[in-house]
Amino acid sequence: MEVHVISVVDDDASVRAAADNLLSSHGYMVHTFASAEDFLRSARLEDTSFVVADVQMPGISGLDLLTEVRRRGNHTPFIFITAFPDQSVRARALKAGAVGLLEKPFACSTLIDNIEAVLNRK
Repeated sequence: MEVHVISVVDDDASVRAAADNLLSSHGYMVHTFASAEDFLRSARLEDTSFVVADVQMPGISGLDLLTEVRRRGNHTPFIFITAFPDQSVRARALKAGAVGLLEKPFACSTLIDNIEAVLNRK
């Protein structure tokens, strides 16, 4: 059975810890990053199966992270999480290639269902 690697990019340590616990408990290998810059500097981009990223972060935003990852020719699926949802952010995220945008707080099952739906399509 293939183990999927999920990278969580969020400037909030409590969100990173909660996502790590949730995803690990579902059998995923999880790597967490406090910023988009940390993720881009890491060696994890190439082995990541799925990215969960906050929209609003200091420095490079989640949307800009997705744009940069796509510019590098990487098509890893992204789902965004945000505490500040609005339709323009949702539209920009989906146009940039995100598979979804979840509003904080969200049900754990919603995140898992979204990830599994995408990974099971591959």
